[in-house]
Amino acid sequence: MFIDVVFPDNNEDEFISIASKLGYNSLCFAYKFGSNTNGKYTESIKNRQDNAKIKLYFGILANFNEINKAKNNAGLVFARGSEKNREVLESSKADILFDLETQSRGDFLHHRASGLNHVLCSLANKNRKIIGFSFGSVLNSRNRAQMLGRITQNIKLCRKYKVRTLIASFAGNPYEMRSPYDLMSLFEVLGMHHKEAKESLTGIS
Repeated sequence: MFIDVVFPDNNEDEFISIASKLGYNSLCFAYKFGSNTNGKYTESIKNRQDNAKIKLYFGILANFNEINKAKNNAGLVFARGSEKNREVLESSKADILFDLETQSRGDFLHHRASGLNHVLCSLANKNRKIIGFSFGSVLNSRNRAQMLGRITQNIKLCRKYKVRTLIASFAGNPYEMRSPYDLMSLFEVLGMHHKEAKESLTGIS
């Protein structure tokens, strides 16, 4: 079952419609952590599920200091790459760490500043964390070549250290979504094997 992850802003119905047309079987709405997150949004998703043709999931996007509290409110907790990557992978209850490639520091001479290294990969493997790759960040990147190069490096690291991966649009706008087959093709070009790409689009559904 293909699944995408999106960040809705009162446009859930449009996301559902487009996801269904693109060929997704399920959709995860990830909301920013807040005091009313659980009750407000779980009820909203439950009401929409009755009419939706695809399976809907609820997730929370949390900062490092919010992660453990957020885990009490949702089955899936997402954390965006930051200077706290090690702490997220080592001691937090986050399920998915994504956007590691967007850090502002420049690349090094012999390798890229991709936000991931062998230590972080070992922690991700040990603690069963998932590393996410965001198509939305590629689409909106000011330096797309650099971004793609960093993703390619992280794909190799994840394969070497047997880290689970997720491919998703992480879109805030429904029109930033792409079909799962388009995403699969892109990430195969970036270095994923076909099986890896497929599993990265189905692994959390």
